[in-house]
Amino acid sequence: MTHQHSHDHSHHHSPTHQSGRAFAIAIVLNTGFVIIEFIYGLLANSTALIADAGHNLSDVLGLVLAGGAVLLARKQPSKRYTYGLRSTSILAALANAMLLLVACGAIAWEAIERFNQPPVVESLTVSGIAGIGILVNSISAWLFLKGSQHDMNIRGAYLHMAADAAVSLAVVIVGLVMFYTNDYYWLDPAITLLIVLVIVIGTWSLLRESMRLALSAVPENIDGAAIEDYLCQLDGVTDCHDLHIWGLSTTETALTVHLVMPNGCPNDAFIDKVTHTLDHDFSIHHCTLQIEQGDTNHVCSLTPKH
Repeated sequence: MTHQHSHDHSHHHSPTHQSGRAFAIAIVLNTGFVIIEFIYGLLANSTALIADAGHNLSDVLGLVLAGGAVLLARKQPSKRYTYGLRSTSILAALANAMLLLVACGAIAWEAIERFNQPPVVESLTVSGIAGIGILVNSISAWLFLKGSQHDMNIRGAYLHMAADAAVSLAVVIVGLVMFYTNDYYWLDPAITLLIVLVIVIGTWSLLRESMRLALSAVPENIDGAAIEDYLCQLDGVTDCHDLHIWGLSTTETALTVHLVMPNGCPNDAFIDKVTHTLDHDFSIHHCTLQIEQGDTNHVCSLTPKH
């Protein structure tokens, strides 16, 4: 039995200096805004502002996690961590989603308690600070827009910033309604619950996808059946088994497979061609191909034993 491993594969180092700079700018902007929003939330007696400040604080922590993962993902592989630290981006996305959901629970509880006796709110202050929030969150979202198309970790940061901008707009509108009517103070805790709902909806898909990647599931953008069909139809291949596909990070995918070739592997060019096709057509960035002649029975060690 011969073993052939792919050597001509592409390593897509998606975390760039540009994304690192985007995280740094967004963290500074949002940290400053959290401090301002919390202080004025207390002064204006607004749970909406305080809630949004708490939410933005969780976003800052999430940005720190995601940005830290971007830096760690650049670390070169070692004898201990043979894939480097790429998977930290998956852990960051998962932690980010869980952090947001915990923050949502605390904020919702405070808002529900305020429904019984809605306090008088300095509505113009609420609208003014929320207006600043629109600007800060829109700039932050724009910083992550390009990277969000290819990296789930960065997409999580982008979605949070974009949702925050929309929430801040809603707070501005509610503040103006309370000012011009000099009433309807129940809108303050009501908009707080709406904020929570928007965050939960936006976070759920991030939590589900990052959890799947953490459990080494096939990434959602990868068609495992199509890959198996392609491998089984290769010239000289009579069967393929032990096919495993998992996410190395939020942007990179790995694959291992056993190919049964009775006449053996023709040459390294065959390996290079398969590797290139898996990368170009199926977004598999790192693959290992094991060639077998099929003269013994190979059983995957992960197959349940009866």
